[in-house]
Amino acid sequence: MTTSRDGAPKPRARVTVPKLQTMKERGQRITMLTAYDATFARMFDEAGIDILLVGDSLGMVIQGQDSTLPVTVDEIIYHCRAVARGCTTPLIVGDMPFMSYQVDGRDALVNAGRFLSEGGAHAVKLEGGRSVAPTIERIVAAGIPVMGHVGLTPQSVHAMGGFRVQGKSEEQAARILDDALYVQEAGAFAIVLEGIPAPLAARISETLEIPTIGIGAGVDCDGQVLVCYDLLGLTPDLKPKFVKRYAEMFDEGVAAARRYADEVQSGAFPDAAHSFGVGAARPSAAPAAMVAGDTANVVQLRPVYGPVE
Repeated sequence: MTTSRDGAPKPRARVTVPKLQTMKERGQRITMLTAYDATFARMFDEAGIDILLVGDSLGMVIQGQDSTLPVTVDEIIYHCRAVARGCTTPLIVGDMPFMSYQVDGRDALVNAGRFLSEGGAHAVKLEGGRSVAPTIERIVAAGIPVMGHVGLTPQSVHAMGGFRVQGKSEEQAARILDDALYVQEAGAFAIVLEGIPAPLAARISETLEIPTIGIGAGVDCDGQVLVCYDLLGLTPDLKPKFVKRYAEMFDEGVAAARRYADEVQSGAFPDAAHSFGVGAARPSAAPAAMVAGDTANVVQLRPVYGPVE
């Protein structure tokens, strides 16, 4: 947040597609994280993140799947709604899952529209290059902003033989650059470059007019994206080379739950500070709160997790 003249926090304006283009032109780095619920969305909003991607990665980090392939349109839309309720500033991008745009251009357009009309997203992301350019063009023509994604495309994990770096050979590198150009020409406002050599990502970023968002693609992209569970250390068994863990929240969560269990078993929790009416004489007849007109001990309900005295 910026600061107003009186020193009070001044909310940031909503990040938009034109603003992202301006950031590239000015050399300002773009920040993007995945988010799947309102709490994380609020946290990242307050941190000043520019873009929140409601990614099909939720299949792996939330659902426990071994790939993103089983994720459905309805599931992504559900999480889009949650994210939209939790933030006011970032651009929200909904990830179009496997087979939601590959079969038919009309179905792709209908599905993309649902992300905005039902999910509250501002844009959609889809994987692929030259082969999906006509689909991107059709969606963009309907007024729906599209973010592209080339390089290592997780929805093609089986065709690629696993999660492997792409673009190592000259032939592969030329194909990925060609794909990126097709995506730009089709009207995408930005493109994710995943799992490619840093020099190739730098070349693509310099060639394209639209912003590039890197993940495992080196420092010369116009922005960076990470899966939030990786960034926060919530995936103890997954530690890809390109991930920098800025916290170890899984370990912290285990420790907190262990302390809670210990205190419950020992009787230390809940103590007086976390109990109602402790220290007051317990009435033998009807509680005072039930006497007409007496509201001193009535628990006032409000839309929070717990009551107040």
